[in-house]
Amino acid sequence: MHHSKEKETSPKPYEEVHFVETSGPVWNYSLFSEETITNFQQGTLYNAYQFFGNKQIEVLGTAGTYFAVWAPNATRVSIVGNFNNWQDGIHPLFVRLDKSGIWEGFIPNCKRGEVYKYSIHGFEGKIMQKGDPYAHFWEKKPLTASITWNFEYDWKDLQWMDTREEHNSLASPYSVYEVHLASWMRPDPFDEESYFSYWQIAQRLVPYVKQMGFTHVELMPVMEYPFDGSWGYQGTGYFAPTSRFGNPEEFMAMIDFFHQEGIGVILDWVPSHFPYDSHGLFMFDGTHTYEYADMRKGYHPDWNSYIFNYKRGEVRSFLISNARFWLDKFHVDGLRVDAVSSMLKLDYSRNDGEWEPNEFGGNGNMEAIAFLKDMNQMVYRDFTGVQTIAEEATNWPGVSKPTYADGLGFGMKWMMGWMHDTLRYFKQDPLYRPFQQNQLTFSMMYYQDENFMLPLSHDEVVHGKSPMIYKMPGDEWQKFANLRLLYTYMFAHPGAKLLFMGNEFAQTEEWNYKTSLRWDLIEHPSHAGMKACVAALAHLLKQEPALYEQQFNPEGFAWHDLDHREESVICFRRMSTTDNQELMIVLNMTPQERLGWRLSVSSSDQWTEIFNSDEINYWGTGNYVNNTVICPIYQTNADLHEINISLPPLGGCILKRINPNLNPS
Repeated sequence: MHHSKEKETSPKPYEEVHFVETSGPVWNYSLFSEETITNFQQGTLYNAYQFFGNKQIEVLGTAGTYFAVWAPNATRVSIVGNFNNWQDGIHPLFVRLDKSGIWEGFIPNCKRGEVYKYSIHGFEGKIMQKGDPYAHFWEKKPLTASITWNFEYDWKDLQWMDTREEHNSLASPYSVYEVHLASWMRPDPFDEESYFSYWQIAQRLVPYVKQMGFTHVELMPVMEYPFDGSWGYQGTGYFAPTSRFGNPEEFMAMIDFFHQEGIGVILDWVPSHFPYDSHGLFMFDGTHTYEYADMRKGYHPDWNSYIFNYKRGEVRSFLISNARFWLDKFHVDGLRVDAVSSMLKLDYSRNDGEWEPNEFGGNGNMEAIAFLKDMNQMVYRDFTGVQTIAEEATNWPGVSKPTYADGLGFGMKWMMGWMHDTLRYFKQDPLYRPFQQNQLTFSMMYYQDENFMLPLSHDEVVHGKSPMIYKMPGDEWQKFANLRLLYTYMFAHPGAKLLFMGNEFAQTEEWNYKTSLRWDLIEHPSHAGMKACVAALAHLLKQEPALYEQQFNPEGFAWHDLDHREESVICFRRMSTTDNQELMIVLNMTPQERLGWRLSVSSSDQWTEIFNSDEINYWGTGNYVNNTVICPIYQTNADLHEINISLPPLGGCILKRINPNLNPS
C-alpha cells in the first residue's frame, strides 16, 4: 500500500479517554417527540440509536452530553463515572411522565471520551451498574464501562456506495472470506492478548483478500463482547465495534479501505441471544426487560444465554435499529444473521415439556418470525445493494423468499445440507465413492428452493472436527489433491461461496481463537499451491459470467454426465445469459488417471481448458493439463461431437465453449 494512501485514509490512533470536571446538576432535556415514543413502543422506531445512548450536543449554548436509557421498572437512574467518583445520585436522570420507561437528561461540560455506567435502582430495590445498551464505544476488556462517543469520520467510499448494487446483487460473483479479526494475524502469533489495531489489520487483510480474489469479507462478530472464548457471539455492546482493536473510527477506516479496493464487507450479526454478564442486557432494570420472562422461551440451553423478547415493541425497535445502525453508520454491505433456526423454533434444543406451542398449536415463534420479516423489509427498503444472509439449518420454507411471497425476506441462506453431504462424501476412501455419488448430487434436487450460499465456515474446523486438509483421505499428496478437487467442485457449484480463513492454504491445525493462523505453512510448496489454487478459482468466478449470472436460476445449471458411477467421474455444465457462454466441469473423484476421457456434445463449437486442479503451481503433477481440446464428430447423422480430454487423478478441470462464429481466433 502506498504511503500517501495511508496518510489520507488512516484515522487518528486510539487515545486514552480523558476526564473533565463536571459541575452542576443534570438538566431536564429531551430529544423525544410523542411520535418517536409511540414508534419505539410499537416496535417501529428503526433509528433508535439517534435518540438513545449518549449524544454530545449543545443545549442553550452549553456543550455537554445528553443521555437516554429505557429502564421501565427502575425507581431511580443516575449516571456514574470518573467525573463524579462513581457516586450514585450525583447526576440523576429524569423519568418521562408518559410512562414510556425512558430516563433522560443533559450533563453540561460532559464531553466525548468519558467513561460511564447507569446506576439503576431496579425492581425490589436492587441497585445495578449497567453499561449503555446503545453506547458506540466501550472500555477495553476486562473493563466494562461505556464511553461517551460521537463519530468523527470522513468517508471516502462514494464510488463504491454509488455502484454497490453491481457488486452485491444476486447476479454478481459472490465469494466470501470469513475472518476472525483477533486470530487472523497477531503481532505475537501465540499471545492471545496480542492484537493489531483495526488499521494495522486493514493494511494486511485488505491487500490479501484482493490478491486472493474474494469479492467479500465476512467478519465474525465485532460488536463489543466481554469473553474471547465466545468468538464474539456473546455480545454486550450491540452498537459498538469492539475496543480490542481501537476506536470506532478506525473500524470505519478499515471498511472504507475495503470499499476503495472494491471489496464488500459483511458483518456477523447475533440477534438470537445475549449473555448474562452483570453489566449487560440481562435483568437490565431488575426484571426481564430485554429477555422473555418465561424461561421456556427466554433461555438458550445450548449457549447458557438469554433470548430477546421479540414480542416487546421496545426490544424490536432496539434490534431492528441495530441492524440499520451498521448499514447506516458503518456502510456495511450485508448482515449474516446467526442461529436463525433457534429463533424460529420454540422447541429448538428443547425436550417435550420444556416448551409451549404457539397460539396455533405449532412450534414456530410467531413473534420472532414477524421480527425477522420486519427487519428484512427495512433493510431492503432503505438500503441499496445490500444482502441479509441467514444461517438456518432446517427445511423451514421460504427463508430467502420475499416477505410479499410469504417468505422471511432474507437475500440468501446458508446451504448446510450441501456442506454436510459434501464433507461426508470427500471424507470417504475413494474406493467407496462409486456407491455414494448421490451424496454429491443430492444438493441439486433442492438448490432452487432458496438462494443458497455454500459455507465451509469456522464451525467445520473446531471442536474435534479437524482442519479441512485432515478431513481428506489418503497420503499427503492425495489429501491435497482431494481438497483442491473439493474447492473446484465448490466454486463450480451454483450459489455464493464462503470459505473460512486458513482453509485457503490448508491450515494443519483446528482453528484456535487464541493464536494466529499458521502463516509459516505457506513457505511449503503444498500449502502455497493450495493457496494459489483457491485464488485461481476465486478469480475465475469473477471472470466467467456462467459461474455467477444464473447462480440461483435453474437455467444456469445442467447435469451433463452422471452415468459413470464406477469410475466416480461426474460432469455438469454452467450457463450464462451473456453471449450464451457455457462451461463444462469434469471431476474425477478417484486416484485413477483417466486418459482419453470422452464427453458427447451436440455442436462443433471448440472448447478450451480454463482451469485444471492438477497444475504444477497448485502442487499438482502437471501431467494432465489439456492444452488442446479435440472435439471430432462421431455420429454424422446426429451431428454429435466428442470432447476428448485427460482427467488427472483426484482432479477437476473446467472447459469453456468457444463459438467459432463469435471467436474466429
